[in-house]
Amino acid sequence: MNGVKVDADQRPSISDVAVPDVAMSVVVIVYNDEARLPTAVRSVLEQTLRGVEVVIVDDHSTDGSYEVARRLAAEHPDRVRAYRLPENSGGCGAPRNHGILKTRGDYVLFLDSDDVLERDACRNFLDAAETTGADLVSGLCVRVHVDSRHRKEVRWYPWLYARTRTLDSIAELPDLLVYDTLSTNKCYRREFLVDSGLDFPVGIHYEDLLFSARAYTAARRITLIPNRVYDWNVVEKAGTKSISNRRAEIANFAHRMEMHRRVDRLLADNGLPELKFRKDVKFLKHDLVLHLRDLPMRDAVYRQEFAALARTYLASIDPAAYDEVEPIHAICAYLLRMSDWDNLLPAVDTLTNRDKVSAPLAERDGRVYWCAEHIDEDPFARRVLDVTALGYHARPVGKLFLRNELTEYRHEAGSGAVRLAGRVTNPLGVVPPGARLTAELEFYARRQGVRLQTFRFPVGTVRHEGAHVSWEASADLTKGLRPLGIVDAVWDVRLHLDVDGERTTTRLTAARSGLASGEVPVRPRLTRLVADRIEPQVSARGHLAFRLVPDKKANAVVTRGLQGAPGRLAKTGYRKAKALRKKATSGDTKLRLYHDLFLRMPVHKRLVVFESHLGRQYSDSPRAIYEEMRRQGLDFEAVWSYTGSPKGFPADATPVRRWSLPYLRALARAEYWIDNQSYPLKLTKRPGTTYIQTWHGSALKRMGFDEPGWKLKSRPEQAEQQRSLDRFDHFLVRSEHDVRTLARAFRLREKALLRVGYPRNDELVRARESAERPPLAAELGIPADKKVLLYAPTFRQHGGRRFELPFDVERFAEEFGDRYVLLVRAHYLNHVVLPPSVRGRVIDVSDHHDVTPLLAVADALITDYSSVMFDYALLDRPMLFFPYDYEEYVHTGRGTYFDLLERAPGPVVRTEDELTSVLRESSLAEQTVKYAAERERFVADFGEYDKGTAARDIVEEFFAEWRKA
Repeated sequence: MNGVKVDADQRPSISDVAVPDVAMSVVVIVYNDEARLPTAVRSVLEQTLRGVEVVIVDDHSTDGSYEVARRLAAEHPDRVRAYRLPENSGGCGAPRNHGILKTRGDYVLFLDSDDVLERDACRNFLDAAETTGADLVSGLCVRVHVDSRHRKEVRWYPWLYARTRTLDSIAELPDLLVYDTLSTNKCYRREFLVDSGLDFPVGIHYEDLLFSARAYTAARRITLIPNRVYDWNVVEKAGTKSISNRRAEIANFAHRMEMHRRVDRLLADNGLPELKFRKDVKFLKHDLVLHLRDLPMRDAVYRQEFAALARTYLASIDPAAYDEVEPIHAICAYLLRMSDWDNLLPAVDTLTNRDKVSAPLAERDGRVYWCAEHIDEDPFARRVLDVTALGYHARPVGKLFLRNELTEYRHEAGSGAVRLAGRVTNPLGVVPPGARLTAELEFYARRQGVRLQTFRFPVGTVRHEGAHVSWEASADLTKGLRPLGIVDAVWDVRLHLDVDGERTTTRLTAARSGLASGEVPVRPRLTRLVADRIEPQVSARGHLAFRLVPDKKANAVVTRGLQGAPGRLAKTGYRKAKALRKKATSGDTKLRLYHDLFLRMPVHKRLVVFESHLGRQYSDSPRAIYEEMRRQGLDFEAVWSYTGSPKGFPADATPVRRWSLPYLRALARAEYWIDNQSYPLKLTKRPGTTYIQTWHGSALKRMGFDEPGWKLKSRPEQAEQQRSLDRFDHFLVRSEHDVRTLARAFRLREKALLRVGYPRNDELVRARESAERPPLAAELGIPADKKVLLYAPTFRQHGGRRFELPFDVERFAEEFGDRYVLLVRAHYLNHVVLPPSVRGRVIDVSDHHDVTPLLAVADALITDYSSVMFDYALLDRPMLFFPYDYEEYVHTGRGTYFDLLERAPGPVVRTEDELTSVLRESSLAEQTVKYAAERERFVADFGEYDKGTAARDIVEEFFAEWRKA
């Protein structure tokens, strides 16, 4: 079946061959679960495979579970048998072991009474086992959150079950043992269980960890199937927590640690050190994290016992495993080993809220550390606590999510006034001592659909205290907070801190259990019968919130009303309104509005819509054309598209958010479109609109229909793509190379080509003739006696946005910092982090959206394949090429139009040592002379139409008549 799920009415293999009377036994264990047991058993009886029996084992329940089991056995005497243990075992091991002894089938499965088997599970298991001869077959488990609004489903480690595969050893796929430790989504050959002596440990929790590890290591063959086989029903609001969720009990953690030790001994006995290492990694980033998140709310006794247990086990973890997890995982594990509670508990806050900076941080020798403690005496601590790569030191206060610890909560009974105080972490002094500080508290409803109004209160006192910023505020909630009730039951709190005009927003972390308590009166908008009090609570992420306390009688009346006909009608109306609002703002609706309404409006004469890099920037040739139009005093209306924030876009133009209705209306009515990439592909351009496509660089790598991926698209997909390209009325080219590559790849008509060069390059042509250093050098703090090198690599896609520099930037700064300042400009889709040790010698200029001023200030360019090489050549300055991954880039990608190694107008280096050697052994002046002919030829080949007049020529050709009289 190749892992394809079998439908109930299509049973091609197993049902057509002889099957033993009992092909498969399903052991169903139950304890005090009489209500759900029948559903679990029914999921077995309704399997599409014949010959499946149910063995129910009751762990000496105190409710009617055993009576229900006996009734089911009586109703299905040939398929169901029921047994009861003489006393409760307190776990899953004993009843499962008893069930194994009572099974008669060739294969055995385990099912918990609160879960169900997928209908074709047994059929798919048996087919795979018989086909491959596997001792163990494992399928996909799905966690079903049964009490969530839409029964949310989460697949359990789905990458393990992407396809059918058979393993001769668990060593072939260590992640299976490490991650899928469940016993219930598996089918076991009974003979294998008996011969291997496999049973569950008794008297200890987390028995699946050891049983699954023993089964994996003992199995001669393991088959994985991509079929859904087991539904693990999760009840988040259960009155009685499952064993694995009773993390407030220290015994829970003790049992987990003991099971991990037993599995480690098993792996060592079987000579599987690689599996032990993978398991260490998973322990640091998963098992330990489950318990750490709850640690701030535990008392001192629990913490000490927890640390003692954890330290013993952490000592067995391979130190190399710390390098394989996220920094915050490693930091928490190390601080736990050291019992450093002052630093650990804030770190746990970051563990729970990943973007939060919860420590003041420390800088030593040009590196940034989570804390100053430990790093001076412990080399391992320096490695683990080093957070330089996270780039906290490079972010302004407005881009930091800072920990704000609630230090005081006071409320007088009967009063609506609440006094709050806290302290905001000040990492690396990002808030300077002399900064002007103001703040306000904001209360807002958690449920987004009812955020009709937020309530703000000024913070009376804000003061700088070195590693922290302290604040104190009083808020009269009776006068300020006006909830509706029912629909806005939970209110969150945040503090907005203003630092010299730059705002950062924090949440109030309730770091001490019991700090906030007591009911506070409020004035509801509708009626006090709904709720007229709120009480503080701590959210799942550890933040202060408030919950409405409803009047019990009134709440019962309201609840009955909501459940009755009027309530159902109101909820139905609300859902319909919500769906209508969602539909009204959907992409399809916007497209219909654009084509059916906006395009029917008359063209707005002299309206020009500008866009650069899909609205991300105010830059490039569209900017150059816009500024030339303003410089010439033309009479026109300008609209600039933006994505994110309109900050930085021109004040004398109208900003519109990309894909908003004003954006679509402007595009539909504009007389001109000017952009450098592409307006949304599905938007048709009306005949009365002229589209000037400036593009954003000459091509080294194959583009458009020259790309292999485009050639593989279907004819309709290619036709749709061509229609979007046919919208270009004019396409700017800077050389005949562009004509042979871009124009051909986009299948553009000859009459659409404008051989005028790129407007963005006019500045570079002028800069070539000027001997003055651009003012940007002074803005960046570059000394007059130092030359400027610009490193501008192309886009790299290696998972995530982080771009790892292909050379040691600290070594570079140490060797060349007395002669050069290196500017690093990552591609706008990448992100780079520089250590503080290179401050002043290496500068990250990636936030400078417009690359042209950076090119103009640079005395030499270092690049790989970026199209900036074609622009920078116009300056006739030295260029160094560092294509360190040339074979991968050229041969595993979409191919290139020419061999860069042959035509590069400067030295080509492939390693860091070669790069430093070139810079060390020859001056920029020497390289200027040495490669003069190559640069001249390069400009002739790729920039022949860049004469410095492109923007002026375009304005003259299309907009001259708009000059004001």
